[in-house]
Amino acid sequence: MALLPKGSNSSCLDSYVLVLDLTKMKTEEEQQPDDTSNLREPAPVGKSGTKSKEGFKTAKIYKQPKPKPPAAPPIPNITAFYAFLFINTLAAAFAPIQDCDEVFNYWEPTHYLNRRSGLQTWEYSPEYTIRSWLYIVIHAIIGKFGSLLSSRASVEFYFIRVALGAICAACETRLFSVICKTFNPRVGIMFGIVMLSSPGMFHASVAYLPSSFSMCTTMLGMAAFMDWRGGLKTSVGMMWFGIGAIVGWPFSGALMIPLLAEDLVLSSITGDVSEIIYRLLDGTVRSLLALVLQVAIDTFFYHKVTVVPWNIVYYNIFSGSSRGPEIFGTEPWDFYLRNLSLNFNFWFLLALFAGPILGLQFLLQGRSATRQSPIRSMVVAVPFYMWLAIFSAQPHKEERFMYPAYPFLALNAALTLHTALAYIGSGDPTKVVGKIPARLKLYVVSLSVLLAIDVGVGRTFGTYSAYHAPLQVYAPLHQAEYASGEANVCLGKDWYRFPSSYFLPRHMRAKFIKSAFDGLLPGQFNEAKTGFGFFPGTWLIPPGMNDQNIEDSGKHIDIEHCSFLVDSHFPGTNPSELEPNYIEDTVTWEEMWCSRFLDSSQTHWLGRIFWIPDWKVVPTRFRRQWGRHCLLRRRANAS
Repeated sequence: MALLPKGSNSSCLDSYVLVLDLTKMKTEEEQQPDDTSNLREPAPVGKSGTKSKEGFKTAKIYKQPKPKPPAAPPIPNITAFYAFLFINTLAAAFAPIQDCDEVFNYWEPTHYLNRRSGLQTWEYSPEYTIRSWLYIVIHAIIGKFGSLLSSRASVEFYFIRVALGAICAACETRLFSVICKTFNPRVGIMFGIVMLSSPGMFHASVAYLPSSFSMCTTMLGMAAFMDWRGGLKTSVGMMWFGIGAIVGWPFSGALMIPLLAEDLVLSSITGDVSEIIYRLLDGTVRSLLALVLQVAIDTFFYHKVTVVPWNIVYYNIFSGSSRGPEIFGTEPWDFYLRNLSLNFNFWFLLALFAGPILGLQFLLQGRSATRQSPIRSMVVAVPFYMWLAIFSAQPHKEERFMYPAYPFLALNAALTLHTALAYIGSGDPTKVVGKIPARLKLYVVSLSVLLAIDVGVGRTFGTYSAYHAPLQVYAPLHQAEYASGEANVCLGKDWYRFPSSYFLPRHMRAKFIKSAFDGLLPGQFNEAKTGFGFFPGTWLIPPGMNDQNIEDSGKHIDIEHCSFLVDSHFPGTNPSELEPNYIEDTVTWEEMWCSRFLDSSQTHWLGRIFWIPDWKVVPTRFRRQWGRHCLLRRRANAS
């Protein structure tokens, strides 16, 4: 018999398994060894290595033969990893940047660390310190390896993206493997299909955002909590959720609550309080080590001791009505319902029905369709509902806030589909569903799954084809005649589409000209090189910053100082005094590169959310309408 690791208790686990087993009946799939079978040892071992008398007593009640090794997943883990990696690499190469916060709060500080220039937001001012440099340093180190491949900064940009995709693929593979072993291989395959085909995951997998980082640690935390082989892994699960909350996004730690509550219920059932206290302390200490490292790194960069996770929570919850997330915009309560419907289509609907379907299945049949009991299935289904309810109640909503819950959404959808298939696949002639021809059921199910995949792929390609222009138009700046000189590349109404300084030559700087936007724009990191030590831009207080989104005119320059200008024109919009059509001012500007950009105001809603081909057979009103996103150069004779 293998010894259980420190922190686990065979008696405690055996009793919990017995309690859960009272609520489920054996199905055909449960004849295979499940993830809890090796917890039911006939000779439990305590923390000191001695055999537990209570464990002997419990084991006698349901002594079982020595379990066989778990069946191998139908798809090898390495194959699953390559599938995830392939899709994530495509995302790294082609996915547009959907959130300007990703550029200004993460890509720009990374560019500053590695290349000593970049745009600085108020969040990085030493006055406010609500962004951690530890998260940036991790990516800057990755970027340094990418810079060995080429001196061009954009190579470093894509190297970091590919690395993020590879890390996400590893986390997806880990969770896929655990789901196959603990629930059912078919649930694992369905989980993989949801993750691979959803537009939401396509963008989140390579997004340089704390919420994406938290999504990855959530997958590792879920895997630890669900994997009971060798004993409960409460401390490991807490560690991963803790790292995601501390290094990534503090609010993501809430997703752990239902999983942690399960362990607390387990302890109350068995009365084994000492073990759960030990695991809780172990997990807390592991998480605090990440906090200590973060405080040390942030103290180095800000030149003062600061606890960034607390600063984030304080600003977002306790800072008052004139501050906080609401001043950056609000959305109606159903924003996430609409957003998730677009990013997960049919899968989101299945995820919403996970709880009711699992409950009905147990009430009607008295058993679970997986190797786990209904209680365990409901536990892992709860976090998604909880997260959706909490953030739907907040006035300020953004797509990226849902990223940490994406793995739970995918698992909920997989559990719902698996349970539905178990019912539909019944051949019992006494039931209505049993009288439907098997081939017909196969066709209906297959077409439904293929339709969901096709819709997801259609939206992913539609987003790329509509909004990829900002990642392309800066290419001419790297031509030999421009790349070596100092110049200002100016941004007006398209400031929020700027893909980062990684797309500019080393001696060029992004600058802003006045537009209709009246909020606070980023400034410049201090580029002082002597007399201020390492990275002075991280600790010298920049001018004109505030935490109330109040415009600072010092962030603008006169257009006469612009050598290059990025501008867009859409047939459905009218130029204004603050936002003229610079593309048509051919006396002052000449086009260097133009790419088409979707004119959403003139495009039918179907064309905005899916890819619609520009074929003549498609009715005109359904076709996509296009504007232009251009890089302009000031003419030599322009005043």
